[in-house]
Amino acid sequence: MSSAFIPYGAYWSTPFARWQGSFSHLHPLQFAAYVARNAIKARGLSPNTFDFGVLGYTVPCKSSFYGLPWVASMIGAHHISGPTISQACATSTRVLQVGAQEIASGMANCALILTADKCSNGPHIFYPAPDAPGGTGESENWVLENFSNDPFAHCAMLQTAENVAQKYGISTAEQNEVVLRRFEQYQHACANGHEFHKRFMTLPFDVPNSKLNRVIKSMDCDEGVFPTTAEGLASLKAVMPGGSVNYGGQTHPADGNAGMVLTTKCHAAEISFRPEISIKLIGFGLGRTDLAYMPEAPIHAVNALLKHANLSIQDVNVVKSHNPFAVNDIIFSRTFGFDLHSMNNFGCSLIWGHPQGPTGLRGVIELIEELVLRGGGIGLFQGCAAGDSAMAVAISVSDGLNH
Repeated sequence: MSSAFIPYGAYWSTPFARWQGSFSHLHPLQFAAYVARNAIKARGLSPNTFDFGVLGYTVPCKSSFYGLPWVASMIGAHHISGPTISQACATSTRVLQVGAQEIASGMANCALILTADKCSNGPHIFYPAPDAPGGTGESENWVLENFSNDPFAHCAMLQTAENVAQKYGISTAEQNEVVLRRFEQYQHACANGHEFHKRFMTLPFDVPNSKLNRVIKSMDCDEGVFPTTAEGLASLKAVMPGGSVNYGGQTHPADGNAGMVLTTKCHAAEISFRPEISIKLIGFGLGRTDLAYMPEAPIHAVNALLKHANLSIQDVNVVKSHNPFAVNDIIFSRTFGFDLHSMNNFGCSLIWGHPQGPTGLRGVIELIEELVLRGGGIGLFQGCAAGDSAMAVAISVSDGLNH
């Protein structure tokens, strides 16, 4: 992966909008193309810059069968193709890996990475069953039913968090403490008129109508972030009877999209906002854990990553996680000895929500910006995904190009 670089500033994210909120009327892939087209233009790039693309999403939508080629054409990059990837909540990391492999192999020079999802108004799908009595088929609500039932483990994702909490002896009080810290960290990103968010977001963000030809409202930043206090958390009951995870200790479904450019070392320096900053992808890891223990899976992914990248956790300066549950961060900290309160500075999916496909890419973007602010170092992003799986990626940021 050492051949794949990210030009500084060549990435973007929308704010994330709450379930059934300000983005619920938008087609997620058309909206992603609209945002990417504006972001590419604002960065002085041309669609002709790209010779490869990767699209990641997890919730099907009208005409999504056409995937990356369709989205690329809407941006103006009619000449490029590439795969469309869906790997649940690990989609962003997998999309980055596919783009990095294409660059490293020499098959592409500059890749456009796009991720998008809309959990709102999820599709209702009917599956014909000609052999069933009367030919009656089966149906599912793609979003709600898959949130609530793993077809192999036969349990909801929330149950996996409860299983991990019980295994590791994690109390509600300990989870509440993490939630308070994560909310505090997010407030740091909101300070000074969302100064941190404006490093990669256009704010205020103009929300278009469904035809993408008129602005209908403006968003100051993320929508759906709940004010969090110790008293408020203490008043919440566990969601599952006899459990420990309350509504404050888990993320919320959301809508949004994010994008990034991957390219070679030389080309990254040419198109970077700050050529003296070098951002390099240095390794990936995949892991899977025991049945119905999903929040534990990142431990295996990170171990695989550290081995792949020839790193130890002591080499890592900044950690960012996709943490659908507070228990994710607690067991990561216990396992690797990384300070629980130093993880996820400036925000995380526990607070700003989870549109699935783009969640991880926004986390990686925030990881990069934190590393730049600290003057460089090695960053680690990790997160669990459906099927008790997880992926992780490591990134090196330096203030020079000679590494």
